[in-house]
Amino acid sequence: MGACSLSARGQNYLLREARATDLAQIIALMADDEIRPAEHADAGDAGEQYLEVFNEIHADPAHTLIVVEGNDGAIAGTMQLTMLPGLARRGAKRMQIEAVRVASALRGGGLGTEMIRWAISEAESKRIPLVQLTSDAQRQDAHRFYEGLGFTASHVGFKMHLAISP
Repeated sequence: MGACSLSARGQNYLLREARATDLAQIIALMADDEIRPAEHADAGDAGEQYLEVFNEIHADPAHTLIVVEGNDGAIAGTMQLTMLPGLARRGAKRMQIEAVRVASALRGGGLGTEMIRWAISEAESKRIPLVQLTSDAQRQDAHRFYEGLGFTASHVGFKMHLAISP
């Protein structure tokens, strides 16, 4: 994946594949979360685990971890894209968008919209007919955001947390 530029409200950004050196900033974006901030609060203690998972993502061509970098070099946004082959829908591939984050100071400025539009464009260029994502049931603002981009709340999702530490 090559780097490209995005523009949101007069600001220019560089969208590119994440590097291991971006991990601290990516984790900080994930910790800047009003619903579950504690999940990444002690990220320093899990540095090796984050790096191991990053390397696994980076090595698998079905996964791409994206960052959006501001002119100052700071990571302004991130998301993970996963290409899912499946037999449903006549063998159509799907693009799963996960872990979308935009720096809190930049939310509402159009950067998230440009990130998702870019991801949709990537799916189209790869001839992937379905883009899907999940959003925590508590994130009502995010639901309105995704619906405004054309996503529909078509399914009900279920999760089961197992008593296994990562």
